[in-house]
Amino acid sequence: MIRSLYTAATGMIAQQTQIDTTSNNISNVNTIGYKKQRAEFADLMYQTMTYAGTSTSGTTTSPTGIEVGLGVRPTAIAKQFTQGNFKETGNALDIAITGNGFFQIQLPDGTTGYTRNGSFKLDSEGNVVNSDGYRLLPELVIPEDATQITIGVDGMVSVLQAGQTATNEIGQIELANFINPAGLHSLGDNNYINTSASGDPIVSEPGLNGLGQTRQQFVEMSNVQLVEEMTDLITGQRAYEANSKAITTSDEMLQTVNALKQ
Repeated sequence: MIRSLYTAATGMIAQQTQIDTTSNNISNVNTIGYKKQRAEFADLMYQTMTYAGTSTSGTTTSPTGIEVGLGVRPTAIAKQFTQGNFKETGNALDIAITGNGFFQIQLPDGTTGYTRNGSFKLDSEGNVVNSDGYRLLPELVIPEDATQITIGVDGMVSVLQAGQTATNEIGQIELANFINPAGLHSLGDNNYINTSASGDPIVSEPGLNGLGQTRQQFVEMSNVQLVEEMTDLITGQRAYEANSKAITTSDEMLQTVNALKQ
């Protein structure tokens, strides 16, 4: 009976993690390039009272045994890199990736970060940067007199400059991919860095080596499905309530035992 108090408590903690994860997904439903997360759980150790196969007589054995579970624990919060919906913006520096891959950006400490957020802009020097001013890698500089910017599905960037009739190729967007994208470390601001779990980046031109293509004037929205998240939120809430009821029931049973002496 006392065991159930601690078992139900682990259930409440686990469901709190579930609700926290779901709430984060809902809050980022309109975040460009956001990838939803899923909380995963596993049962805890078991207290064995009778082992399966224990003799019950001279000729028979217990077919199942008695094992009492001690609760649940979170094992992972997995990122799901499924494709989000595309939104047309009309902005020449908005780029979406159709398929696998990440844009490469230079973080303030000089390391390379990775993102699915393709909403880029120009800084005062003509460098293509994200909203935080982090440069796109390989570095891409748009000429000051450029009147038109064209980005192909293969990542090739061309510009039409004032007074000219033909476009000039000025750079190539490269994408990176990983053996295990779910192993990337989230930095916030839609940025990731690689870890030993994700593996080293595989860098290539869009459309090659399993990488997706680039689409100009589009951004990839969050892959969160609001209906699914609301369902998960309700399920988590009810599971939390059920575990709290188990604690209340255990408390009432203890109260009954304590009342026997009266």
